[in-house]
Amino acid sequence: MFISFKDLMKEQARDLDYKISTAVDAIKSAFDVCRHRSALAFSAGKDSTVLWHLIRTHFPEQAQRMVVIYGNTGVEYPECVQFSRQIRQDWGNGNFYEATPGRTEVDGLKYVAQQRVLQYMIDTGRIHEILKPDGKLKSTATLEAACPDHLKEKFEHEKLTWPAGSRKSYWWCIDQYGWPLMGKAASKLKAHRINIDCFLRFSESQSENQKLLAYYELLKQVKFSQACCDILKKEPSERLQVELDVDVIFKGLMAAESRQRQTNFVTRGYLFKSHRDHLGKDPFWHCNPLSIWTDDDIWAYIKRFNVPYSPLYDMGWTDGSGTYHKIKRNGCMGCGTDLLYPNNHMAMLRRTHPKQWMYYMRRGMAEEIRNIQIAKRKGQLSMFDMFDAKDLLEFKPCIFDRVDQMVWDDDTWTDEGQKFDPEVA
Repeated sequence: MFISFKDLMKEQARDLDYKISTAVDAIKSAFDVCRHRSALAFSAGKDSTVLWHLIRTHFPEQAQRMVVIYGNTGVEYPECVQFSRQIRQDWGNGNFYEATPGRTEVDGLKYVAQQRVLQYMIDTGRIHEILKPDGKLKSTATLEAACPDHLKEKFEHEKLTWPAGSRKSYWWCIDQYGWPLMGKAASKLKAHRINIDCFLRFSESQSENQKLLAYYELLKQVKFSQACCDILKKEPSERLQVELDVDVIFKGLMAAESRQRQTNFVTRGYLFKSHRDHLGKDPFWHCNPLSIWTDDDIWAYIKRFNVPYSPLYDMGWTDGSGTYHKIKRNGCMGCGTDLLYPNNHMAMLRRTHPKQWMYYMRRGMAEEIRNIQIAKRKGQLSMFDMFDAKDLLEFKPCIFDRVDQMVWDDDTWTDEGQKFDPEVA
């Protein structure tokens, strides 16, 4: 099924019964092409829960054999982790798996140590040994292999190493790649931060594209990346898919969530194939049965069929006008990819989980948000120039909620804004 954007809008305007019918048809088509094993990508969010309910209701036999892969990144909301483990007991049938981040295979250096090795190579006149002819770093491994013994001993003493077997956690991703503070469109380079540093400093690659040059300038000032999405979510899930011989994956994605997902749907339809090495010549199928659904449809379905959902979605905050804002999306707690928008993920986290918010901010996120704000203002002064990032955390109202402007009409640090205070996960 391939449609236009105009047709997509018409489909999204249809009633819930129609959307249930189209979702069931899409699920059936996916089961029909399955030759190995089917799987559901489960996030403990409302969308994937509704999709699981649809499959269990309309395809009970296939649901018994289907595996459910829950992506536990290690920085999930505690309410969602608890919900996932409860629904595993109620619906799992022994086929529920948690996909967790992998581990490093060899010893490595933390970013600070990598920077010191790079400076050592510059100071000793050996920088050419680790760079390609165009000035780019040959590889992170090449840089680390050039580390002299006296620095290795110092790094081990100062705990600036990642021993083999270290979990590729959120904090490992932050250290090696950067903070998830800009959207995927902005984070174009998936490379170790030390590689980016070398590229920006030594590469002879030229560009006359002003937007690209502005992007490079931002990279020089801010350590940001989208690598964590692949490392914490995609790679662990795909590893389990190989182990479980999966050839069909169901996802609760909706076109209404982003322009990219709209484009994917109108060009690919509900079901499309790709390739995975573990399947040999057999195709790998992706099925998104909820593509034409909206948030309102999801909640209408939950209400009609009394579907359980994470208590996270009932949490929120009350603004100065008395309007209550609920959390709309789950996901990683420390995700700041939507900072350019009001009521973004981190702004909501500050109001519903203030301890966790402060934890991320004090471990470095506040400093990088400050760097983004300074870089975007291009020399114009603001409060970010007058105070240290950690000092600014105590300011009320909070000025970290958005990168592009100060938020002065925010009264959510009052008692009313701190109704929820669960323990740090």
